Amino acid sequence: MTTQRQTVILIDDHPLFRKGLIQLLATISDFAVIGEASNGADGIALVRELKPDLLLLDLNMKDMSGLEVLKRLRTADLDTRIVMITVSDQTEDLVAALRLGADGYLLKDMEPEQMIDSLAAAAAGKIVVSDNLTHLLANALREQRQPRSANEAGLTEQERRIVDLIAAGMSNKVIARELGITEGTVKVHVKHLLRKLDLRSRVEAAVWAVEHIHKPA
Repeated sequence: MTTQRQTVILIDDHPLFRKGLIQLLATISDFAVIGEASNGADGIALVRELKPDLLLLDLNMKDMSGLEVLKRLRTADLDTRIVMITVSDQTEDLVAALRLGADGYLLKDMEPEQMIDSLAAAAAGKIVVSDNLTHLLANALREQRQPRSANEAGLTEQERRIVDLIAAGMSNKVIARELGITEGTVKVHVKHLLRKLDLRSRVEAAVWAVEHIHKPA
């Protein structure tokens, strides 16, 4: 678990699920739920006002989809990590969320212990995806035409280091600390390597690295 208390907001239109998740988080001292919303519009306003460390966002809501909420919040100047929590195990939903900048994608039917571990990892700066969904992401990437090696992609040494650290689940802030450079510099490198790899998200880059760099011969 992280040592710093993480502030959390929930946006979900199912009151019973919200209540259950809040009760679950209340058992962990590292999390502090500071707000909840039952729809996207109220949730966006709440996140912009309170600027939580972590947002837990439902995918399918009546007034506004979680993807639309995600898109709007990613255009705001926020450091909030956003994890989708949903019942959808569809490849297109998973890929769309990650490409829009989600920091994780978890299924609502996870065991409580797994959910807590995943949220702790997300709060610590790691990218989290339910274990039984990672093969969907890998298959989606295989259907696209990406470079098969770092050399083929034309990655610089620094970009190779960064994609390795992304594959290890590190956030830009953690990578900056690890390499002794600014977070802004990391963001520039990530932008360049995603373009070279013809990818749109950090999670896709992590999967690419596992598939093409770290995969056993």
